[in-house]
Amino acid sequence: MYVGWAWCARRVIRHHVTVSRRLLSTQTHTQQELLSRTTRNIGIIAHIDAGKTTTTERMLYYGGYTRRIGDVDEGSTVTDFLPAERARGITIQSAAITFHWPPVNDKQPLPQLPESFDTIPRSSIPHNINLIDTPGHADFTFEVVRSLRVLDGAVCVLDGVAGVEAQTEKVWTQAGHYHIPRMIFINKLDRAGAAFSRTVKEIGVRLHAWPAVCQVPWWKGGNGDFIGVGDAVYLRGLLWQGATDGSQIQAFDLQQLAENSPDFANEIKNARVALVELLSEHDDIMVEQFLEHDEDHLAIPGVQIIQSLRRAVLKAPQSIIPVFAGASFHNIGVQPLLDAVVDLLPSPLERPDPEITFDKHTGTLSELINNASSEKSPSVSRKKQPNTSLMVSEVKNLTGCALAFKVVNDAKRGVLVYVRVYSGFIDRGSTLFNTNLQSAERAPRLLKMYANHAVEVDFIAAGQIGVITGLKQARTGDTLIVYRGLQMKGQPPGGLNSLQLRPIHVPPPVFFTSIEPHSLSEQKHVQESLAILLREDPSLHLSVDEESGQTHLAGMGDLHLKIARDRLLNDFKAKARIGKIEIGYRETITAATPSYTYELDRPIAGKPTKAGIIVSVAPMEGEEGEQEDGTFETTYITPDGNRIHISHPQLSRHDSASHKSLIPPHLSLPGILSSLFNGASASLARGPLNGFSVANTAVSITLDASTHLFPETTPTAISMAARTAVSTSLRTACDASPSVLMEPVMFVTIFVHESSLGAVVQDISSARGGQVISLDTASSPNASSTSSSSPDDLPSINPSLIYAPRDPFAPNSSSPESSSGGLADSQRQIVARVPLKEMVGYLNQLRALTGGRGTFVMGVDGFERMGTQRQRDVMEKMREFG
Repeated sequence: MYVGWAWCARRVIRHHVTVSRRLLSTQTHTQQELLSRTTRNIGIIAHIDAGKTTTTERMLYYGGYTRRIGDVDEGSTVTDFLPAERARGITIQSAAITFHWPPVNDKQPLPQLPESFDTIPRSSIPHNINLIDTPGHADFTFEVVRSLRVLDGAVCVLDGVAGVEAQTEKVWTQAGHYHIPRMIFINKLDRAGAAFSRTVKEIGVRLHAWPAVCQVPWWKGGNGDFIGVGDAVYLRGLLWQGATDGSQIQAFDLQQLAENSPDFANEIKNARVALVELLSEHDDIMVEQFLEHDEDHLAIPGVQIIQSLRRAVLKAPQSIIPVFAGASFHNIGVQPLLDAVVDLLPSPLERPDPEITFDKHTGTLSELINNASSEKSPSVSRKKQPNTSLMVSEVKNLTGCALAFKVVNDAKRGVLVYVRVYSGFIDRGSTLFNTNLQSAERAPRLLKMYANHAVEVDFIAAGQIGVITGLKQARTGDTLIVYRGLQMKGQPPGGLNSLQLRPIHVPPPVFFTSIEPHSLSEQKHVQESLAILLREDPSLHLSVDEESGQTHLAGMGDLHLKIARDRLLNDFKAKARIGKIEIGYRETITAATPSYTYELDRPIAGKPTKAGIIVSVAPMEGEEGEQEDGTFETTYITPDGNRIHISHPQLSRHDSASHKSLIPPHLSLPGILSSLFNGASASLARGPLNGFSVANTAVSITLDASTHLFPETTPTAISMAARTAVSTSLRTACDASPSVLMEPVMFVTIFVHESSLGAVVQDISSARGGQVISLDTASSPNASSTSSSSPDDLPSINPSLIYAPRDPFAPNSSSPESSSGGLADSQRQIVARVPLKEMVGYLNQLRALTGGRGTFVMGVDGFERMGTQRQRDVMEKMREFG
């Protein structure tokens, strides 16, 4: 059976690839717009176990990519292909896959795009969909963040029974941070206890947007099984019956429904009226169409409703959220959802220009590219004054710009670098310049990914997501550019080597574990395996304890480190002992030190080396902003809040010609600064108190080229001098005034029912030493660290003003709960700040307090100094463990 399925899958993939190549073969570099207009880069986001992967499987099946629907419980899904994912039944690693909707085949003629979509829906034309299935577990937040960074739209899947859950709010806020247009699919309406109406109300209250109900559930007999949906856009009922795979859909118009299901027909009419009224409040064109059709809500064509919804979805900030209904496990509602993806979500051409930094200036990529042409055209510049800081004539030779957002080590293909191309194209064999690493690499092969299957392509065009193989250096968040005439050892002129797209933020780790090879002979293999893990997942951090020689691996959570451990031992076959998972504390000094002069003079690798440095350290009190770089000074800010300020008198950052008489010919100022930063960072990675990373510390380094640099000075010597000097200064500060520990404090959002609210609040504030911030249903989780706006800036929506059809089991309309869609008996939200140590194992306690119904999500809110008694207790427990 397995062999037959594998053969069938390969055959379907070959068929799908043939179609893809036909579509690509008709394109040239000057016809990218046609391809971009019919492309959708979307992601599936949700709380864990909401049905993301199940929905993705149905999309692939109906799109013609697979011939068999995979099952999460059986471990036969396409996107969850890692052994750990299939064993645990959860998504750990985001997977990219490409398919077409509506399906196409290699025998049909390629469709022609119309001039406009005013009379026909976009879903009538085949589109290329690049879909990314993201994890739902909080420990893999970074995997979601780096996927959202390159998406143009998102489908948020909600559990129709659980409603808007904790992690749903978190990923929703993260998507809002990138201004990604979103739509909602309320899933699992076939389960007992499903409440479509209550979930719609919660969308407005908890996600701070107006839900536009485009579909209403169709219950058999009005209160029986879930059998289909009512389409408020095209005024019809869609019934799934006959085939078990959901491929047979029977449509009924309002007249037919009025004869057989009059109540359902009336509900569709009510949904259409509410939809038109809501759109009219946010779209002036819909008001005109409403008046043109004699103020008849039902007379407006469905295509015009779709156009109005599309305008509302693309408006930033997004205030209207299209809502669709279905049950993916029983194959209901997925095909209309795919139509909505094509009709409502934007193409790459309709997204805002990507943000860039260029030679310390900020702007957009299109400004940089267009300014080169406007420089030659005075009439253009008079109409719209260009950003002069982004005017570089050499930009005309820039043929491609892409962001590497994911690195995967494949056992058969080697290292795969996933990229999103934002401008131009990347050709096979072209030379890519990495502006983050200041190095060039050649792209030997380009792939289009279909989960863990791949197809080789000749180029990746703007707006597309693809894979480059054979890159040895590229990392997550690196900007890759293609410049005409660039040599492998050269650099792009005009400062283009400083061009960088908006980076991907990596959250700090809060848990760590020790890793020890079984023997010295295994050490090299363990280190190589760890290097691969860290390149794949930048949210993992590696450090070495100099005194004990022990290697520490840090991550975002308990499950995160367990998965990394399993991959290390099972996938890479590394022979090592993995220690107990512990909390990653920080240290900070409490006293400043005088300037300390250190001179390194000893052989390194058998060669004499010499370098000098002057260092001082001081605690950083309060919020200190980033200092601007000057002509003779450079400042770095580390992820732990440390500031490394390097003063280099006589060495100007803007006049490299004057360096020749001061710097040995084998050195350069950028290389010296990099060595100083690396050395200082290495010393800050291990504090003087208990070996934890140092945080909130200001390091001042002075480099006098005339006295600190010698003919035998090397970059390694500079780095070692900086490391030794900073470590000595940290110990001096600790001796003068003892350093203190800092512990991670979490921003926690807890959902409980009203009856459990008091017990949970008391447990958080008393037993766990937390600080309760709010008790309501309108705050966004983790808003302080992930949202660009505070909860007070988000609109507060009255649930009684939201249209939602009555659930079959809902209370009578006379009861107080019915006016709010059952929210009176729904969950309450507790927002608090709690030390991470007190949140370890909290889920079991929360379940005990709430009868198993409580849920929570948390994120790092920062590090705070510990009190004397609390620090003493923690130190004693660590000594017991040691």
